[in-house]
Amino acid sequence: MSNCIDFYFDYSSPYGYLACERIEAIAAKSGCTVVWHPILLGAVFKITGQKPLTESPLRGDYAVRDFSRSAREHQLEYQHPAQFPIGAIAASRASLWLRDNSDPQLRAKTADFIHAIYRAYFSAGQDITDATVIAAVAGSLDIDSEALLLAIATQAVKDSLRIEIEQAISAGVFGSPTMIVNNEPFWGHDRLEQMERWISSGGW
Repeated sequence: MSNCIDFYFDYSSPYGYLACERIEAIAAKSGCTVVWHPILLGAVFKITGQKPLTESPLRGDYAVRDFSRSAREHQLEYQHPAQFPIGAIAASRASLWLRDNSDPQLRAKTADFIHAIYRAYFSAGQDITDATVIAAVAGSLDIDSEALLLAIATQAVKDSLRIEIEQAISAGVFGSPTMIVNNEPFWGHDRLEQMERWISSGGW
């Protein structure tokens, strides 16, 4: 068994947020590390023909109810954003810039940044498409916000996100969250426990 869990997420995904809040504890218990993969579901939906869950009649109303109920089950703060869904392009680029940074101190802050951005959106009700919000989150973690904002405007970082999404699609990722362990995909917040059992048992 690999000791890595590839965690694919979209910042606009409520279930991605809930899974993000829980994935590291499960990984630690399983002797694994988390590899973070920010993606944009809008790009994925162009391939699958899907649309945001909340835009589906009947099912959308149920989903909004389930987001909150699932958060309460795991004692996580959640308020459904006023602006939803969103395309969190800048935040996703910033996450990749941190994850792939040559500075180990910045790389080490990747998970904290991801958690903070998710919480800003789903707990604090902030607009994470706003560069000033991203800068504030970075600053709260002692990340040079000016350097971050300059970096995510570069073609190299823009290309990094595009490539990340293309690789996710090639790996079969169609939703958020998706966890992949040894080429075995698990889609959805409600598959975390199954994934944990899969890892501990060596698969079945």
